[in-house]
Amino acid sequence: MIYKSKDGDISLENLTRLYAAVVIDMQGEVAEMSLEWFDLYGDKVKLVEYVLVFDYTPPGEDIKKRTVLKYETKDELVATMSEVAELFK
Repeated sequence: MIYKSKDGDISLENLTRLYAAVVIDMQGEVAEMSLEWFDLYGDKVKLVEYVLVFDYTPPGEDIKKRTVLKYETKDELVATMSEVAELFK
């Protein structure tokens, strides 16, 4: 299965995890956090971007193998999540 994104084709084969997150800046420290965390504490940090992460890293591996799509708004992220979900039906 292939998802055709605006950034190119993304394989859904061998996908270990697929998740949405936010990238935040908290006093100079940049971190990836869950959408739920951001809903609770987002007013205390600076939002950098929304991301959809296609993670291919096998369990126990230290070297990350992932493709990350970046979005300016949550609506853009949710729209892509819906498109990807349709491929799994």
